[in-house]
Amino acid sequence: MNNTAYIGRFAPSPTGPLHMGSLVAAMASYLDARTHHGTWLVRIEDIDEGRTVPGADEAILQCLQAFGMRWDGEVVWQSRRKALYEAAFARLGSHAYACGCTRREIADSRIGIASDGAAVYPGTCRGGLAEGKTARAWRLRIADDCRIGFTDRWQGEVSQHLPSEVGDFVLRRADGFWAYQLAVVVDDADQQVTDIVRGADLLDSTPRQIYLQRLLGAPTPRYLHVPVVTNSAGEKLSKQTGALALDVLRPLPELIRAAAYLELDVNGVDTIEQFWQSALHRWQARFRD
Repeated sequence: MNNTAYIGRFAPSPTGPLHMGSLVAAMASYLDARTHHGTWLVRIEDIDEGRTVPGADEAILQCLQAFGMRWDGEVVWQSRRKALYEAAFARLGSHAYACGCTRREIADSRIGIASDGAAVYPGTCRGGLAEGKTARAWRLRIADDCRIGFTDRWQGEVSQHLPSEVGDFVLRRADGFWAYQLAVVVDDADQQVTDIVRGADLLDSTPRQIYLQRLLGAPTPRYLHVPVVTNSAGEKLSKQTGALALDVLRPLPELIRAAAYLELDVNGVDTIEQFWQSALHRWQARFRD
């Protein structure tokens, strides 16, 4: 790693309590920040206000503290940073355009399905809205020859041809909320994040974020995407697939389980303090650089 001070972050969405999948992501980002003697920030990603559960943000923060994870600086909430997203959107200028397509129309185009399950946008509104159409969302115009590649510290070499694998993606949604891709890029740049450690379910989003970073003149952080925790059916563990809330009254067994998903052997510890000492030692052996 270069001499730039390490700044990492954990950015949960307050749609419910933390579960094992989110604990694994939090643990990995926390260990990586502490391994590099860096700053570990917490950001509440509540930009999708329609899915936000009242009180979930405070429950998440209390859970992190109960599990021995102490963040640096002040916690920030995306819902309080909308002016930053508006300013970034304005800087994109002609790279952004209005789109009047419905989800059904995009799906019916049968251009293809991205790896995240979304339909690839066919570019219907690139040349302007058709007669009788009104703007529903705003999209980012992707260069026709755009291929984004990067080296992930866990997953290795990653490459994505954005036009064929994703298409022009949404910056502002039809419901008026800013899209995740724009908000996360603006936040990471504003908070000077140097390293992003998160779940591999977001690996597919990274090339889009790198493309946005380049358009906005923002630096590209290093990335490390840890394996996704799945349920017995092989589905990503989430609130939608029945993920159970973490037991904050018995944090040590939960921590040991999470460490196992990260291939960290920390058995034989009796306290939370011992757990973190052991886990940090093992993480350092693999990801010091």
